Amino acid sequence: MSSAKLFVRYLSIHFRSQMQYRTSFWLLTFGQFFIPFFVLAGLYLLFERFGQLQGWTFYEVALGFGVIHLAFSISECFGRGFDMFADLVTGGDFDRLLVRPRSTVLQVLGSKFEFTRFGRLMQSLFVLGIALYHLPLEWTAAKAAVLVLTVVSGVAVFAGIMMLAATMCFWTVQGLEVANIFTDGGREMAQYPLNIYHKAVFRFFTYVIPFSCVSYWPMLYLLGRTDGPNLPYILSPLGGFLFLIPCLIVWRFG
Repeated sequence: MSSAKLFVRYLSIHFRSQMQYRTSFWLLTFGQFFIPFFVLAGLYLLFERFGQLQGWTFYEVALGFGVIHLAFSISECFGRGFDMFADLVTGGDFDRLLVRPRSTVLQVLGSKFEFTRFGRLMQSLFVLGIALYHLPLEWTAAKAAVLVLTVVSGVAVFAGIMMLAATMCFWTVQGLEVANIFTDGGREMAQYPLNIYHKAVFRFFTYVIPFSCVSYWPMLYLLGRTDGPNLPYILSPLGGFLFLIPCLIVWRFG
């Protein structure tokens, strides 16, 4: 069986197991859909009071909000195995993964899925749709590709952070809560344009953890606010995929 077919098999098994308790599944899914609206309401009230945020309007920020939350919800759904990796280590179950003739990354990914995160995913798509409807964007094939690539790049960034946090379990046994600063905290921070923060913060989330490649540079291109050639802005989402390379190296070292 190929790795792709095995991954689909993992998905099927977990989905069927979670659907054994359908009432619980749908309640959790609806909860994931509605709870983030409180965050969006706070964002709306902020702009209702102050109008703009360093030149950014509400719907421009909502565009980045939808993208970053969409990427986070996908990574939470499919990368939950790394987020819960400490349980595999403390229970001794990771030893079984090591003797199987398959990639440990694939097996850890397939060990846990959270399909109730589809509620958050649908909410993110809803916000993204509202933002795109109200923004006077001139769509081209390049812009559509950049938007899709940006979401996938965001998934790569969050997955890389989860992988690094999981790798620490090889030395600490339990996962470190500090990782939440860069997952949950990174999501909350990156839902705003990064140029509103201090330059040191902006540089860190550009050259160390490339959230700017998801929530800032591509947004400038989509909104027609680039300064200079468009190519660097178009290619900026690739930074999220490059971030996965050192994460995989650290995982292999662990």
